[in-house]
Amino acid sequence: MLRVIARLNVGGPALHVTYLAEGLDARGYRTTVVAGRVPKGEASMEAIAAAHDVDLVRARSMSREISPLDDLRTIVGLARLIRRERPAILHTHTAKAGTVGRLAALLALGARPPVVVHTFHGHVLSGYFSRPKERVFRLLERLLARVTTVLVAVSPQVRDELVAFGIAPPEHFAVIRLGIDLERRLDAGTSPAPDLPAAGLVIGWAGRMTAIKRVEDTVEALARVRARGVDALLVLVGDGPDRAVAERRAAELGVSADVVLPGAVDEMGAWYRAFDVLLLTSANEGTPVVAIEALAAVTPVVATHVGGVADVVRDGEDGFLVPPGDLDAMADRLELLARDPERRLRMGAAGRERARARYGVARLVEDVDRLYAELLRAAGISG
Repeated sequence: MLRVIARLNVGGPALHVTYLAEGLDARGYRTTVVAGRVPKGEASMEAIAAAHDVDLVRARSMSREISPLDDLRTIVGLARLIRRERPAILHTHTAKAGTVGRLAALLALGARPPVVVHTFHGHVLSGYFSRPKERVFRLLERLLARVTTVLVAVSPQVRDELVAFGIAPPEHFAVIRLGIDLERRLDAGTSPAPDLPAAGLVIGWAGRMTAIKRVEDTVEALARVRARGVDALLVLVGDGPDRAVAERRAAELGVSADVVLPGAVDEMGAWYRAFDVLLLTSANEGTPVVAIEALAAVTPVVATHVGGVADVVRDGEDGFLVPPGDLDAMADRLELLARDPERRLRMGAAGRERARARYGVARLVEDVDRLYAELLRAAGISG
């Protein structure tokens, strides 16, 4: 089988692809993963793929950005690879890979794989681009859905949003949640506990600092909760183009001394355990890996109610959900957790139990293996 992803940068899709390649190959599949280049300024997960013995082909012309010439080169290169390898299954992940991969399958003509699957790890159909571009991308996804055997969504919420956009009817989707090697990522690390300033409430954030993540809202929420008398510290783990936005906003609000920016880190386990709460302020999400990992590390989560977040965080049980951009609601929930440490512990314990049972790699591999078996049988291919 051929699995295609736009880039193996830090994030859930790269982990998802890595775990699937390793787990399914142990069940008799032979997987080649094609990945585009990781752009400058983004941390790469290629080393993790190598550690899991993933057979990786690098498509240097493929990147997240739209580039007609590079995208055409990628489509032609993938079509050649399909004609040479003759995979029974083509499975694409993320929007760019889904576009070039499925167009390459059409270009391969008689060598087109009998089973074509695309996974939406979220979507870029709202909140990322201008309205005219969104309309074009939605039309493109509707057309590509017609040449896809099945569409996979990582949560019921993501599926429902895509159905509402008219991408495909519900029966054309399968819901398969992420699977993460939580023990290896959280429990087996060797990094020491981070040396943070003393604070009554350590608010954590982790990810790539881009506009859709609204990292400046974390700084605003910090300022508001400190104005209520809470001795709070904000730790922003990660990097990206909006780091300067967060730093500038912290200076404007006079809270620079209460914001720590360690940059990107290799092992997150110790950082999650240092947080009293994880704050997720995104305007759009698929299934946020940082929320899953925080809960698995006994850290409650305050998050915006967008995309598939509600499939991970249970409001009032292991965290709180707030409307995107509602800074007062964020400050309310942070203050509540600051003043009730026992509630933080109860929520963290509830989150750990559910996250570790719900988002395991073994469950992911079993779900995808079962889906493939059904699709291959329907295509008249025996394993």
